[in-house]
Parts: sequence; structure tokens; C-alpha cells
Amino acid sequence: MGKIKDYDEQLEALQVELVATQAWAIEQGLKVLIVFEGRDAAGKDGAIKRITEYLSPRQTRVVALSKPTERETGQWYFQRYAPHLPGTGEIVLFNRSWYNRAGVEPVMGFCTPAQYEQFLNDAPHFERMLTGSGMVLIKFWLDISRDEQAKRLEERTSDPLKRFKVSALDAEAQKRWSDYSRARDRMLEETGAPHSEWTVVATDDKKAARLNIIRHILHRVCRPGAKVDRPDKDVLFPAQKAKGRLQP
Repeated sequence: MGKIKDYDEQLEALQVELVATQAWAIEQGLKVLIVFEGRDAAGKDGAIKRITEYLSPRQTRVVALSKPTERETGQWYFQRYAPHLPGTGEIVLFNRSWYNRAGVEPVMGFCTPAQYEQFLNDAPHFERMLTGSGMVLIKFWLDISRDEQAKRLEERTSDPLKRFKVSALDAEAQKRWSDYSRARDRMLEETGAPHSEWTVVATDDKKAARLNIIRHILHRVCRPGAKVDRPDKDVLFPAQKAKGRLQP
């Protein structure tokens, strides 16, 4: 119980800092965009829930887009995401984003090789426009081991409360593990420009991952006077320092 109590205390303290930081960000007119990517069952939903739990519902939005419509498939690729970007004083969290085209789509054959290559070229330019407009862009890759993913996917199927977490693509997550690893590696390498770097989070320990994600966000938004420990370097680290540390 001691360990759980310590987690709860740390989480509450960080959530207090999040609330104070959002109030300051609203006053300053900041636009904060947080992108969550990662393998299935890596913990995106849980992390987002803890971040947004006490934030202002009017200035906070979680975006988790469904399959594109026929009209959207004929648009400029980034067009369906642009309306959801944050305005002044807003925090927007993408639970998967335009990076579907760097992971799920090429692995599952949902886009052409030419579309995949075009995306890898265009994404850094698109994000340059976002950060150039003054937006604070934070990108997370949530990394999980193959065994832990298998365990979590199995738990989903037997828990009726996790019904909406079950996806038709879950079975492919393990079958195409190596393909997803190759797609991840290329994505991190080619879309992690200095203005839009990736941060990797080891998520086999969900609680440690959540605490360190919040710490990183607080340091990136950088409210004056905030008192927050630095993230644990064994849990959260820059993608450019991830060689040999990512799950194979």
C-alpha cells in the first residue's frame, strides 16, 4: 500500500501544478499541443486521463479521430487535423494524430508507399508552421515491451469495462511487431526536427510513465515559480538518445 499511496500523493501534487500551469497559460494566451503516439496498449488513454482530470473543460480538448470519411481521404492529408489545433489559451491533446500515416497506415497497407514518403517529408514542415506561430508542441512516443503489450491486450478482452479499448487491429499488433518497430524507428529519425523533437517514454510501468509525462509537460510549458522534479531519465528521454533503449 505504501507504494500506491506514494504514487497517489505524487500524482495529486503534479495535478495541482498542472492546474496552476494551465491558469497561467490561459493568462499568457499560450497554445499548447500535446501529441501521444505509441503501440496499442502503451498507455495513452490512462496518461491523458490523469493529465486532463482537473483541467478546465472549456480550455482543454482531447482529440481522437475516427476513420477518415470518403471526403477526408481526398483532402490534403493534414486538413482534417487542422480544425482541432489549439487556439489562444487552449491545451489540446491528440490521442493518435497525423502520425497514423507513419505507423498504422503503412504497416497495414492503408496508404500507398508514395503517400508514406510524402508524409515523412511534409510532417516537419507542417510542424515548423505550428511552432513558428508560437504553439508549444510536445510529442510523446510511448514505448512498451512485446510481452507487456500481449498481457494488456489479453486483459482488455476479458474486462467488460474495457470494451471500447478493444480494436479490430489489436490482433495485428503482435503479428506485425517487427514491422511496427521499423516504422517507429524511421518516424522518430525523420520527423524529430529540432523544433518538434520526440520524447520517448518507457511505459511497462504505467504509473512511473504517467508521473514522468506530467513532469515533462510542466517543464516544457515552463510556468515561472513551478516546483517540479525533473523526469526520470530511465523512464523518459529524448528520441535522439534512444539508440539501444527502444523495445526491439
